[in-house]
Amino acid sequence: MEFFFQRQYRGPLKGILLDWAGTTMDYGCFAPATVFVEVYRRKGVPIAVEEARVPMGAHKKVHIRKISQLPEVNQRWQAALGRQPNEEDIEGMFQEFIPLQLACLADYADLIPGTLEAVADFRKRGLKIGSTTGYTGEMMKLLLHEAKQRNYEPDSTVCATDVPAGRPAPWMCVQNAMNLGIFPMEAMVKVDDTLPGIEEGLNCNMWTIGLALTGNEVGMNHAEVKKAPAAELKRKLDRAYDRMAQCGAHYVVDGIWDVPAVLDDINARLRRGERP
Repeated sequence: MEFFFQRQYRGPLKGILLDWAGTTMDYGCFAPATVFVEVYRRKGVPIAVEEARVPMGAHKKVHIRKISQLPEVNQRWQAALGRQPNEEDIEGMFQEFIPLQLACLADYADLIPGTLEAVADFRKRGLKIGSTTGYTGEMMKLLLHEAKQRNYEPDSTVCATDVPAGRPAPWMCVQNAMNLGIFPMEAMVKVDDTLPGIEEGLNCNMWTIGLALTGNEVGMNHAEVKKAPAAELKRKLDRAYDRMAQCGAHYVVDGIWDVPAVLDDINARLRRGERP
């Protein structure tokens, strides 16, 4: 006779990890996208903002490299420069990217509507709040200052430059869990508006919630969303929901204001012995 024993965590959620641009601030995730376009323009290779958004969520140097690998961008690069991009090009563009991004970050630091109310709900539940980002430590120092002025201050922030590899690797989530003193991983939730950010949470065995409307996938700011024709907005939103669901997100909602209701459902699932 053979027996199989399995432990189940049936306690409540203990922590939540939030992304930054497109999740808690910078509605539409414009700060990085606009700078990627400018960096490539300076290289003599025009790219569309939609192309700049494709790798969003990755470490910024990795992001620049991935843009150069997009087939149409790569063709434009070869037409303009007569050769393939190399690591010297990528490093040079990354070094250009840093001051340009630092110069405009504060312009995109307004919190997404509903962020403070959602954070207050998380605090009321006793959740510790961590955050992950593809921004560098220098950039986050500036953004943390801006966020604090707007009454948002997470308990832990981990940048891609703080760990061996950024998204979709789980290391920023792991470091947050260590900083917050939380385990097991199924007691944590990762909230993000990018596909690599969702994968990051999945690779750490956390519950994941994708934000479709306010972030990179729809790519519209609050004013644009309010003015957009209903059919156009629905088309973009449906695509965002589909892409996040196909990526593996346990839940997909419009914005951070929808997250508290999802936490109730996750807690109910945990009580039943379910795992991410």
